[in-house]
Amino acid sequence: MSRPASTHASLIFLAITLLGFLAASSAPTPLYHLYQEQMQFSPAVLTLIFGVYAFSLLAALLTVGSLSDYLGRRPVLFVALLLNILAMLLFISADNVAWLITARLIQGFATGMATSVLGAALLDFDRRQGPLITSVAPLLGMACGALGCGLLAEFAPLPLQLTYWILLGLFLAQAVYLWRLTESVSPQPGAWQSLRPTLHVPPQARQALWRILPLDLAAWAVGGFYLSLAPSLVRAATGSTSNLIGGALVAVLTLSGASAIYLLRNQGADKMLRLSASLLVIGLALVLTAVHGASLPLFFVGTLVTGCGFGAGFLGALRSIMPLALPHERAGLMSAFYVLSYLAFSLPSLLAGNLTRIFGLIPTTDGYGAALIVLCVAALSGLRQSIKPLGNGVRP
Repeated sequence: MSRPASTHASLIFLAITLLGFLAASSAPTPLYHLYQEQMQFSPAVLTLIFGVYAFSLLAALLTVGSLSDYLGRRPVLFVALLLNILAMLLFISADNVAWLITARLIQGFATGMATSVLGAALLDFDRRQGPLITSVAPLLGMACGALGCGLLAEFAPLPLQLTYWILLGLFLAQAVYLWRLTESVSPQPGAWQSLRPTLHVPPQARQALWRILPLDLAAWAVGGFYLSLAPSLVRAATGSTSNLIGGALVAVLTLSGASAIYLLRNQGADKMLRLSASLLVIGLALVLTAVHGASLPLFFVGTLVTGCGFGAGFLGALRSIMPLALPHERAGLMSAFYVLSYLAFSLPSLLAGNLTRIFGLIPTTDGYGAALIVLCVAALSGLRQSIKPLGNGVRP
């Protein structure tokens, strides 16, 4: 049997694995218009492909999200890696909509399974750095997936396959290395019961979760819009036809989010949450101004500010709730947090995608942005009144 990896090596491996899952999740975003051209499907089908991934991910979080608390981290993560390997093979072979939907379905379930176990495992190994890595790695992953895939689609051969071949190799290597990882949770009874679709929120964390929820919903609704409709919005507003624009927008959003997390890593949760609400309001206002002014540079500036707000809110939320969970409650709480976040990530975007057929893309964007600004303002007001109890003892 191979020698277990050190704590430092384990943290690096877990971070890269989380980064890989999220890179794969955003990789299709720059390719959507190429899939449409090749397979000749409508914008409604595009919305379905996006929704299938999100709801499959939610199904995984609701059922197997806390499974690693009972079976251990390694076996659950291994199954998630195998499922993602299968999804990459399906993407490589996809030549019709059915194959594409199946690939996204499996990928969503694998990602949902992986995000909760990886988040819990990172906390097991380091309670201080764990929330930081859990916040930064997904954002860096989405940036790498979207921008890397956009670059390959623009300049490399096999635009619809090459990215998935690279990701396939990464997941195979991770599945092999995984067994060097030290198991951080001892198996315990209750695995079958944990599969019932429930949200496992420890009583001591419920009040904190409800207080940060409005801001978390607004932040993730922004992310869902960018990964589904932002590339089409830029084309409609500015006339740009580059394959890089969609990936670049996602990269700016996520990289600015990751940068904000790193720069604010030593700040208290209360300060990060209030700053997040303010930045989201400013960023969304700039994006709406850019849309009506047909200004691509301003669009990117607004995206950068919005991304900083997303990142600050993500880390602030995690630091507010995760330290309140006991070791055997962490995967369950992480799963519940991601369920609520991905509902905000998927449902508003699906609604917006359908509304575009009635009102058009730009008017729908106006309504979407205005609603999120109102939610952020309300969240900021609520945080100023009630954030003080959260600021005590929440920094790991």
